[in-house]
Amino acid sequence: MNRRHLLLSSAALSSLALSAHAANPTAPVVNKPEVLKGAENTARAQPPLPYAQSALAPVIGSTTVGLHYGKHHKKYFEELAKLLPAATLETDSLESIVRAATPGPIANNAGQAWNHNFYWRSIAPKSGGKPPQAVRVALEESFGSVDAFNKEFTKTASEHFGSGWAWLCKNQQNGKLVVVGTHDAASPLTMASLKPLLVVDVWEHAYYKDYSNEREKYVTAVVDKLLNWRFVEANLAT
Repeated sequence: MNRRHLLLSSAALSSLALSAHAANPTAPVVNKPEVLKGAENTARAQPPLPYAQSALAPVIGSTTVGLHYGKHHKKYFEELAKLLPAATLETDSLESIVRAATPGPIANNAGQAWNHNFYWRSIAPKSGGKPPQAVRVALEESFGSVDAFNKEFTKTASEHFGSGWAWLCKNQQNGKLVVVGTHDAASPLTMASLKPLLVVDVWEHAYYKDYSNEREKYVTAVVDKLLNWRFVEANLAT
């Protein structure tokens, strides 16, 4: 397996996180610094989109965003509200719930709620193109070039079997960037060594109305025109 590319299920992520914690009891599994802040990381309510519903067109159409954000994403918050006490929703961040949850409905719904929050900020209108210098240098150090990263990321996202997510992460142990694929609601949040920097959703509801079953066309268009490099830059800096 390419050292820069991991494909992990929810169970595998939990197992790896617990193994790392068992080997080093001080390893931060639950109490890692949180990636999203404020309304983007609350469990009590779905945050607003950071742009208009039609702003991602023509790469991602308004109808797709409306269904994706207004139906699928919203449903995870609604289900989470049924599963957790009101006090927990008010006091606990979404990330802390994801990291503490054992496999099951809470982990699934909290994970999907957070993954979507992160996805909407990983893409932005009139984006893509050349990354800022700090991001470009980090990509070159880890992948050889920005083009090499684009190819590896696109391949991972396009060839991912079934539903899931393609991530760019920073390995906190060695400082290198890695491409990670996860299934279903899984994410790198539960890995002690990985910090997510951006994600692309490869569940069919993210692209099917615009691209039918041609996932690679969707991923290529997102990488070329929507990747929010400023969001990556901010995540690298914290």
